[in-house]
Amino acid sequence: MQDTSKQYDAVIDTCKSLFVKKMGDYGSAWRILRLPSLTDQIFIKAQRIRSLQQNAVRKVDEGEVSEFIGIINYCIMALIQLEKGVVEQPDMTTEEAAKLYTEQAAITKKLMEDKNHDYGEAWRDMRVSSLTDLILQKLLRVKSIENNQGNTQVSEGVDANYQDMINYAVFALIHLKEE
Repeated sequence: MQDTSKQYDAVIDTCKSLFVKKMGDYGSAWRILRLPSLTDQIFIKAQRIRSLQQNAVRKVDEGEVSEFIGIINYCIMALIQLEKGVVEQPDMTTEEAAKLYTEQAAITKKLMEDKNHDYGEAWRDMRVSSLTDLILQKLLRVKSIENNQGNTQVSEGVDANYQDMINYAVFALIHLKEE
């Protein structure tokens, strides 16, 4: 579990570093995005990963790693939007956004640690392609929940699904680094 924790932190540090740099370039323009828009951005990234995994030819020189990082960052943005709400104009400093990023990442890591304990690190025996498919499945669930105005009868809410997508993407990045 110790290796997983360190590997997880290293992935999140890489993702957060890019997030902060993009905040420097663009500010908090993402704060105007509604949840379905963020979900669609994550969906595009997951679909691209699946396409890269299935097709031998690549026409854009960006691989799976940057797309998994994008999934993590968009999911954290979605979790922040769930907590803070959507705004009409960018309203957040880089420092505030970085603090909220760290908080959401910590909550999500705790969920990973709890599930990892119960599942015995089963993800280590999974393929990256299976993790991609699980992310896509979670996205379809989120879209369904969004289409139902957030109402569920027995299922987890969108926050749990975003957290699971983050964790699957972190696991995929750990696998890709180990290859």
